[in-house]
Amino acid sequence: MKRRFFSMLCGAALLAGAGPASAEKMILKFGHVGNPGSLFEASVNEFVKNANARLGDRAEVQAFGSSQLGKDKELLQKLKLGQITFSLPSSVMSSVADEFGVFEMPYIIQSRDHMKAVRAEIGESVLNAAAESKGYRILGYFENGFRHITNNTRPIDVPEDLEGIKLRTPKGEWRVKMFQLYGANPTPMAFSEVFTALKTAVIDGQENPYAQIWSAKFQEVQKYLSITGHVYTPAYVLVSAKHFAKLPEDIQNDLIAAAEESQDAVYEMAAQLETELLQNLKDGGITVNEADKGAFIAASKPVYDEFASTVKGGAELISTVQSLAK
Repeated sequence: MKRRFFSMLCGAALLAGAGPASAEKMILKFGHVGNPGSLFEASVNEFVKNANARLGDRAEVQAFGSSQLGKDKELLQKLKLGQITFSLPSSVMSSVADEFGVFEMPYIIQSRDHMKAVRAEIGESVLNAAAESKGYRILGYFENGFRHITNNTRPIDVPEDLEGIKLRTPKGEWRVKMFQLYGANPTPMAFSEVFTALKTAVIDGQENPYAQIWSAKFQEVQKYLSITGHVYTPAYVLVSAKHFAKLPEDIQNDLIAAAEESQDAVYEMAAQLETELLQNLKDGGITVNEADKGAFIAASKPVYDEFASTVKGGAELISTVQSLAK
C-alpha cells in the first residue's frame, strides 16, 4: 500500500513539475526529436515563446529536442504516463490511429493552403476524434513538410530507380508499403539513428523534408538528393487527454491558445526554410535532381486502393482530402 501511494505521488509530481524547487510554478516538458536548426526546433520554440508569455508565473513550458527525452514511440508512451506534457509526432501518428494514414498517401496534400483546408474540414471531426480514442489530444497542427529522397546509389528520377535501394523510413506501415511498391527495400528506423546508419552504409538512403535533411547533416553522408515531394507530413502538438485535463482550466486554455497562435508562424517558417535550405544543400555539394512526379503518382494507385479498402472510412477520407485541393 505504501509503495502504491508513493508511486501515485511521484506521478503527480512529474505531471506538475512539482517538488520543493517548483511548488509555485509548474514545469511542462515538451519533448521532440528535432535537431538544432530543424523546423521542429523552430516550431516548438515558437510555441514555447507564445505559451510562456500567456502563462506568466503560473507555469513554464520547457523544450527538450534532439530526442533527449526519447524517440517518437517513447515520447508517446511518456505522454500516457504523465512524464512529459507535450510531444510533436509526425509520421508515427499513422501507427497510433488508422485515420492519420491518409497523410501517408503519396501526393495527396498539394500545398500548405490545401493542408489548412483539410485541417479545418476534418481536424475536429476525424483527426482529433481519432487521437482522443487512443488517449491523446491534438492542441495544434504544425509541420514536418514535403519529403524528398537522398541516397548514395543513384539519382532517383522514376520509381524504378529505387529498385534494391535500402531506404530508411519512419515506423509507419503505409510508408513501408509505398516504397515496397516503388521497388525499394524500406527499413523503418528511429530518426536519431539515421546519420550513423548512412555513414556506415547500413542503409543507402532516407527520405525527409529539407529541414530535417539539413539539420541532421545528411548532406555530409549522402551523394544525391532527388526532389520527389512524395508525401507531406503534418506534425501534431500532442498531449495526453487524461493528464492534460488535470491541469488548471486557465492553463489549459492558455496552452490551446498558444498552439493555435503558433500555427501560421510555423507555416511561414516552413515555406521560407524550403527555399533557403534547398540552396544550402546544393551549396553543400549534394547532387540535386527533379524527379518525374507524374511517374510516381501513376505508380501510387495501389496504395490508395489498399487504404480505401482496408481502413474503415478510408475511401471517404481520401475523397474528402482530395476534394479540398484548389
